[in-house]
Amino acid sequence: MRAAVATGVGAPLSLEDRQIPEPGPGEVLVKITACGVCFTDLALTRGHFPFARFPIVPGHEIAGTVAALGGGVPGLSVGDQVGGQFLYDSCGHCDYCVSGDQILCPSKRITGIVADGGYAEYVLLKGGYVTPLPAGLDPVAAAPLMCAGLTAFNALRRAGATPGSRVAVVGAGGVGALAIRYAVAMGARVAVVGRSARGEAEAKDLGAELYVASGDTDAAAALKAWDGGADVILNAAPSNEAASAVLTGLAPDGTLVLCGYDNTPLTLQASPMVLNRLRVMASPSGSPHDLRDTLAFSVRHGILPKVTPITLDDAQATLEAMAGGAGGGRRVITFE
Repeated sequence: MRAAVATGVGAPLSLEDRQIPEPGPGEVLVKITACGVCFTDLALTRGHFPFARFPIVPGHEIAGTVAALGGGVPGLSVGDQVGGQFLYDSCGHCDYCVSGDQILCPSKRITGIVADGGYAEYVLLKGGYVTPLPAGLDPVAAAPLMCAGLTAFNALRRAGATPGSRVAVVGAGGVGALAIRYAVAMGARVAVVGRSARGEAEAKDLGAELYVASGDTDAAAALKAWDGGADVILNAAPSNEAASAVLTGLAPDGTLVLCGYDNTPLTLQASPMVLNRLRVMASPSGSPHDLRDTLAFSVRHGILPKVTPITLDDAQATLEAMAGGAGGGRRVITFE
């Protein structure tokens, strides 16, 4: 099989021919249909994960078909369409795991960072961390739901977004665009903070009622003027500075949730946080049951991201374009 391999920090991806692996007990061999290219894959090559294992096949937004099963994998059959996610596996016995919060397990392993991921024609995944795809779901368009969708959906509900909430989304890229659509579908009122006015039309097409160009306007002040501020601000921009800049745009008792971030310290003003009982939280991807909820909600509301199919040979150039700030929808490596 062909695979794109990250060989070390700062090194370009290497295209290799490898043997198709065989599943052992508890494992599933998935023939990959599509794998989304996530900003996390770029962060891997930049050295942002000190626990990363090299060489490694990146990629954790996986959609494909079960090709073979190892022993002890109930509920799946060869030919089933499935998804693989950021969470590769966990210990299975700590309090977090037994309560269904495996994403918080201290011993969790991450797909495409410590275990080979989806930049390949086949991948071995753990049976308990493979999610059946709902019938009729386009696997290519659905691939980014395994991380970008899961991250956005799970963060919104954990931050307390409800019908009638005022939700502001900072950055309307892969995670942000889905967060806008999920928040609208949840019945929230939505504002979007972007760097320039160029993103206004698209944000409003996605359902936003307010757009703030932070390059021209004080975004926090504009959000505060929006009926007293946002109840939830979801930072989808890969920037801690962007997150801290909008903190005072929260309404009292509001929550700033970090989905996007960078490798710098997060600096926040303590006084408005104390005086207004503001909360700041971070939200990792999610556990297997969170992905099932994300996919079910996405199907129910017809939410799929805009994707641009690419080949495995395009993966390195795509990461380089992402590093340069290129947008234009989610890139998805396809194998069929």
